[in-house]
Amino acid sequence: MLNAEKKYLHAAPGLVSGVAHAAFDAIRVRRLGLVDYVATYEAMRRFTAERDEATPDELWVLQHPPIFTAGIAGRPEHFPRTSHVPLEHIDRGGQITYHGPGQAIVYTLVDLARRGIKVGAMVTLIEQAVITTLSAHGVRAERKSGAPGVYVDGAKIAALGLRVRRGCCYHGIALNVAMDLGPFATIDPCGYPGLAVTQSSALGIKTGTEELGDALAKCIANLLKQAHDDRR
Repeated sequence: MLNAEKKYLHAAPGLVSGVAHAAFDAIRVRRLGLVDYVATYEAMRRFTAERDEATPDELWVLQHPPIFTAGIAGRPEHFPRTSHVPLEHIDRGGQITYHGPGQAIVYTLVDLARRGIKVGAMVTLIEQAVITTLSAHGVRAERKSGAPGVYVDGAKIAALGLRVRRGCCYHGIALNVAMDLGPFATIDPCGYPGLAVTQSSALGIKTGTEELGDALAKCIANLLKQAHDDRR
């Protein structure tokens, strides 16, 4: 992690304007590179706890070193059978998933109450951003009823989980791009035994992790702005 990134992850949220409507329109995108999971998780929680009605929403585009994360619904029977990869218990919804280099992650630190977006609508928006991003590369992806995330021919390509506090969400979406999928075989991904997983590089997409992360963040930002415009 670069020093600038370390400094940011330990800083309080900044403001681009003291005017609430300016914050409403603004969406900051931060590209953090490869960063430690625990430090980033703590930074998300701190950002959400310290933000106010004038704090702009932010999208954090990044990757993590290898780690399993288990949400508040996580059950031990879905955890790794054998693995040297660390496991972190966190406060998002859902079961267990895996993060590692080659996975494009976008954390969505969004004031849902200010934007008038319900949690379910935010989940749908993020899923649509993945579907749109993959469609731009000729890959048809879809949702699954009752199983948040995005799938291609039944295999999961993107896992999604959110936490909402004080009307604001954090955590986000992890899109598999060009990573070692092996650790997924040691768990029940998202709590589903035998769930197949895939990644964009296996589907003929040559675009790299950073580029796809940027494209995904841009799509999420555009959909948030569109939702705002639709409410005007």
